[in-house]
Amino acid sequence: MDEVVKQAMVKWPDVPYCFGWLALDARGAWRMRDERAQALGLPGEKIVHPALLGFIVRNYTHDEHGCWYFQNGPQRVYVKLAATPYIARTDPAQGFILHTGEPLPLLDDAWITEAGQLIVEGNEKVAQVDDRDMAEYVARLRLSGNPVADEQLLAWLSDVNSPGKLTLDMASRRVPVQRLSVASVAAHFGFNAEPKEEDTPLTSR
Repeated sequence: MDEVVKQAMVKWPDVPYCFGWLALDARGAWRMRDERAQALGLPGEKIVHPALLGFIVRNYTHDEHGCWYFQNGPQRVYVKLAATPYIARTDPAQGFILHTGEPLPLLDDAWITEAGQLIVEGNEKVAQVDDRDMAEYVARLRLSGNPVADEQLLAWLSDVNSPGKLTLDMASRRVPVQRLSVASVAAHFGFNAEPKEEDTPLTSR
């Protein structure tokens, strides 16, 4: 967190929290959601200013309730998550790169939802993989050690009793892949995808 932000938090400790105005989409883009976007359920305008993006990334964190926010000076700006707290893209050298620019070279676990979304975890960070990299990760999947065809993957996803162990080839190791329903992602990883004022009680401030 930036030092100037820490100083502002000390100087103005009781600034009201902000909800609904900032979102992270499923491709790792930060979006500003004005009143119209919020009212109509629109994703909002993509933030492209490099300095602002850097400022958001450096001051991006979460509270004890699993709600993620950007500390904008003395004010917490809570983030609406379209997927997970981080979004990852494949990288030839690093394995995965998070939307914050941080490499995620070593994975601990991976999951696939019934919608075909890949979620990875490493270094205590949970990230859904950008859908534009779908072909890349499907090519790395192995079922009982063998490349998996699309129909085999669909069969494995739809049947919890389907034989075979699914893994994701990453550099020198094979990461185990588990099934996970879309509806249970947030609860499984303990985050709140759409924080509201009632989720962050006054006693936590």
